[in-house]
Amino acid sequence: MSTHVLRCDGAPVPIALASLPNSPTSAIPDTGHIDELLPVLAADSLPRLIVLGTDAALAAVLTHLMRTERLHVEIGYVPVDKTYGSRAYQTGTGNAAAKRALEGRATETPLIRDDTGTVLIGRATITGPGGEKLEGEAYVDDTLLFSGKVTAMQISPMLEMPGVRASAQRSIMRKRRWVEGRAAQLGTPGAVVTRDGIANDRVVPRSTFYRHHEPWLLVR
Repeated sequence: MSTHVLRCDGAPVPIALASLPNSPTSAIPDTGHIDELLPVLAADSLPRLIVLGTDAALAAVLTHLMRTERLHVEIGYVPVDKTYGSRAYQTGTGNAAAKRALEGRATETPLIRDDTGTVLIGRATITGPGGEKLEGEAYVDDTLLFSGKVTAMQISPMLEMPGVRASAQRSIMRKRRWVEGRAAQLGTPGAVVTRDGIANDRVVPRSTFYRHHEPWLLVR
């Protein structure tokens, strides 16, 4: 097995990964850095790439692998701190996550993407422009999530099928209710989407997050 570490934004390398080759890259990995590793990984029948970074870093890697049809690469995820993604995929953090990424087994996992072709790893939050209330109508599969105005809509991936879940935040005090399905769709006069902590700079009239037709290979 050929295993390589993609070290994002100078993240500290856990002891379990210290002996492995690693490639430093920016907080959001450049596709060029990923492409440089792929020929090395392709020389092995069981290539494994361990991403040492944030949810946004892993999302960038998987987005590139999805777009270039290379989802056969096994992916380990080692976040330094707890993230929405580490909780969703139950990877752990630090050296514990590193041991799991190195010694674990790859399993097919639902890959969640949106209508821009961008993968979601931890949490997407949709609000109105300028952080105002979100107006519109949203469904998870055939279930109405909300109609009218809410504080925000949130979407997260799931470790197992159906793959995606969404909630409508109506107030800080009310308990959040998650609805699970294959896809979460929103129609709105205008919204801003923040994926894994990175806000889109455009106001959009619609947004859809859904399970890709191919899974990704998560090492756990």
